[in-house]
Amino acid sequence: MNDGLILGLVLILLLAACGLPLFAVLAAVAILGFHLAGYDLIVVAVEFYRLADMPGLVAIPLFTLAGYVLGESGAPRRLVRLSEALLGWLPGGLAIVALVACAFFTAFTGASGMTIVAIGALLYPALREAGYPQNYSLGLVTSSGSLGLLFAPSLPLILYGFVAGQLQTEQPVTIEALFLAGIVPGLLMVAVLSGHAMWVGRRLPRPVRKTGKGDLRAALRDAGWELPLPVLVLGGIYSGLFTASETAAVTALYVLVVTVGIKKEITLGKLPAVIAEAGRMVGAVLLILGLAMAMSNWLVDQEVPARLFELSRGWIHSPLAFLLALNVLLLFAGMLMDIFSAIVILTPLLLPVAVGYGVHPVHFGIVMLANLQIGYFTPPVGMDLFIASYRFGIGLPTLVRACLPFFLLVGLCVLLITWWPALSLGVGSLPG
Repeated sequence: MNDGLILGLVLILLLAACGLPLFAVLAAVAILGFHLAGYDLIVVAVEFYRLADMPGLVAIPLFTLAGYVLGESGAPRRLVRLSEALLGWLPGGLAIVALVACAFFTAFTGASGMTIVAIGALLYPALREAGYPQNYSLGLVTSSGSLGLLFAPSLPLILYGFVAGQLQTEQPVTIEALFLAGIVPGLLMVAVLSGHAMWVGRRLPRPVRKTGKGDLRAALRDAGWELPLPVLVLGGIYSGLFTASETAAVTALYVLVVTVGIKKEITLGKLPAVIAEAGRMVGAVLLILGLAMAMSNWLVDQEVPARLFELSRGWIHSPLAFLLALNVLLLFAGMLMDIFSAIVILTPLLLPVAVGYGVHPVHFGIVMLANLQIGYFTPPVGMDLFIASYRFGIGLPTLVRACLPFFLLVGLCVLLITWWPALSLGVGSLPG
């Protein structure tokens, strides 16, 4: 690495610390690297243009649109009502309702902050009224916002699939494989937190239902249009009926027809604003993704991942030791970066190293997302902490203390997911 490159990278890092946007940081690194390597800088534009050739890219905007439309509709309220009818009778039933509803909603919106605003605002007052301690209620609604990130059709899962797919590892990474691989790890987290909820709520009075079956039937009818969505996504893909892109198109069309045409919860006048909001999210992700592809190709051209692997072999000698170090690194990355930035920046660097240690790229992706998920509610820049603080009018120190038990429980799940690859690879019968 020559002096000019080092000086340039230091200057870029200083500008980033002063608030330079991430896409500009990525562009600057790519331009500097290719320039010093003697390439024509048109290569950066060419790499960005390659986005148009990525198969299945249309899945990102279409799933994002479906999620934003669901978020603006009455789906969060109906989902909470159905979950309560199914699970409210259990000890800690309302807390389990919160976990299940948040996981489902985040899976489709891909935005944990939206889940806190849309569902947490409904459940936090209900939890307090039911007698749950304030700290537990705050920690639950803040940490549960990120639970659905391992479930299809989560946007971070799709994004990792695109970035990893460009690296052309020997064991291919597909979005379909990632959708399957996230099921058991995601359910493990929900189950562990549900067990904790039952312990916390074991002595709380349970709601008395005079017409329990009637409530359930009414809730099923009310949520009847949302219930087919998981079947549509997973069933469509794994039956071979649809590709991931076609599933995204069908899902977006279905959601639009239901919310705008049938239930009329979003008027035609309001729809353009919802589409614009989803478009801004997609635009930011694609801009970062395109420039990250250019930067990652420069890194590969300079053999940076190979050098990292050779360097790590000097002090990390086993796959388990590497995975432990990876957990620590990703946890710190999640504390300091948002999940989309972390995926596009770290995947090209770390995935080749992980493959060198014999880690399956799909398993690596689930481990990465599980760790970054914790970063959503971990200081100093956990996004969900700030959203919950603003939404509920609670100070950050109080929220951090409230989230600590959930951090420990989810962290335990992450260790199990990391050291037990079959949790990720067993469902899809992928080679370990």
